[in-house]
Amino acid sequence: KPAAPFAINQIVHKSNDRLDHDMAMCEKYKVPVVITSLGAREDVNQAVHSWGGVVMHDVINNKFANKAIEKGADGLIAVAAGAGGHAGTTSPFALIQEIRQWFTGPLALSGSIAHGRSILAARAMGADFAYIGSAFIATEEARAVEAYKQMIVDSNSADIIYSSKFTGVHGNYLRPSIVNAGLDPV
Repeated sequence: KPAAPFAINQIVHKSNDRLDHDMAMCEKYKVPVVITSLGAREDVNQAVHSWGGVVMHDVINNKFANKAIEKGADGLIAVAAGAGGHAGTTSPFALIQEIRQWFTGPLALSGSIAHGRSILAARAMGADFAYIGSAFIATEEARAVEAYKQMIVDSNSADIIYSSKFTGVHGNYLRPSIVNAGLDPV
């Protein structure tokens, strides 16, 4: 018996050519929580709801938060400044406050959350829970290569580069990772 629900992440942008296959697998296994990003989609939300699942959607600002809820997302993940990967630049204080002015549903905060004090801060700001990602890359259980894990541990906020150069969508990347790939971090 599962101890808790599990979730999967789905990039729902039209460039994801695996979306149909991945959604079929989600339906087959009745994934209880689907986290969507890079475009709110009514069809994806309806599909998840058809098997009783819940959709949490990544948002980087209040405009995208409104769109996600209008298109049927059940909850939001506020991806604030400092989050790894495709992230926003808005302060978590401002982002949570703006969303909470109109949204009372499930709200998570993502961005620079790596320990219990950050989780407490997220809750104090008005988020229902914190969403932690990068900190888990350095764990023993993660399948990342050891050099990458060490880079995560050794890096700090000064190593973060915010750029759209790599995927066409703005995101946060670690300078050592960019340099190790032989790319110009500027």
